Amino acid sequence: MLPAPHGGALVNRVVPEREKVKILMEAEKYPALYVDTDTLLDIENIATGVFSPLKGFMTEEELSSVAHRMILPNGDVWSIPILLQVKEKDSLRKLGIGERVVIKDSSNRIKAIVDVKDIYRIDIKKIAKLVWGTDSDEHPGVNIFYSKGEWALGGDVWLLERVESPFKQWVLEPAETRKVFEYRGWKTITGFQTRNAPHKAHEYLQRIALEMTDGLFINPVLGWKKSDDFDSHTVLRAYEYLIDNYYPRQRVLLSGLSTSMRYAGPREAVFHAIVRKNFGCTHFMIGRDHAGVGNFYDPYEAHRIFDKLPSDIGIEIVKVTAVFYCHLCEAMASDKSCGHDDHQRVYVSMTKIRDMLRKGLTPPREMIREDVAQLLMKGFVASEVDI
Repeated sequence: MLPAPHGGALVNRVVPEREKVKILMEAEKYPALYVDTDTLLDIENIATGVFSPLKGFMTEEELSSVAHRMILPNGDVWSIPILLQVKEKDSLRKLGIGERVVIKDSSNRIKAIVDVKDIYRIDIKKIAKLVWGTDSDEHPGVNIFYSKGEWALGGDVWLLERVESPFKQWVLEPAETRKVFEYRGWKTITGFQTRNAPHKAHEYLQRIALEMTDGLFINPVLGWKKSDDFDSHTVLRAYEYLIDNYYPRQRVLLSGLSTSMRYAGPREAVFHAIVRKNFGCTHFMIGRDHAGVGNFYDPYEAHRIFDKLPSDIGIEIVKVTAVFYCHLCEAMASDKSCGHDDHQRVYVSMTKIRDMLRKGLTPPREMIREDVAQLLMKGFVASEVDI
């Protein structure tokens, strides 16, 4: 049996087609809020159960509980704020508790309905310090959090129309992945989080997962990422190539996760684990500096946080250390399997790989497969042409 979703059941807040026309006719009488794509993706993830047990955007009570104790008021562990932020209080003047608000995109299309439960001001620096461990706007996740505004609207969502996405063919919802896992007969599944294209260190870890469990679920983040990260199309195509040419295809499922990176380090590691549990994973792999950025977090703080949670989250955490190529071992290894010093080790640096590819250079084979590197290089050229 696959693990139950977080909170016990998959949330479903998607309005059926037969009801949508009626709701859209009524929607014109409600006040409207215009939101960005990342907020629309949050709505989709709430509505389709990716963020179970959340049914909507957090109220002030929920935000405070999550920020201070990593737990929702109902007792479920949760580590990251999911908020509908507004820059100016004037945008909320026409709204009241118990009323409905229409959510629109930048093209004036109605995307969702929110039943308003709360309107409040965020103590934005305090929340940043609690969640990200810093209130510095040099942290990319904090910077984005600040930019979205210090006012928030809490309430349950109803999804009417999904975001138009070029990644539809690569994205499965939790109800769908669970069906795939059951059809394939997988009883144990390792979820693998990534925002980057595949390199030798990740390949090494993914092969460990294939040795440990019945299936491997590779779930790259497709939402907002730092500007120097690989674009999502390139990441997905690189993984498709790797799976088709080097992995047992029947034991690997690739599906994108349409959400932004928060770069919240250890707290985001907990969030990522809960999300993969909702997809049906029994195991989740946490590596060095998971969801970290710069020098904001200790490299293994994301390992230790799982020992500090208020309660067990119902998914087995596979904690892995830094992986490197050892010249004397003539293989990829980690501190757990290699006894040689740093002089014999080649650590995988995605920054170095990206810099070399942008210059048209092929990175060392110890870091990345040559054919994968060539594919990534074409992705860089394509993105420059698009610009």
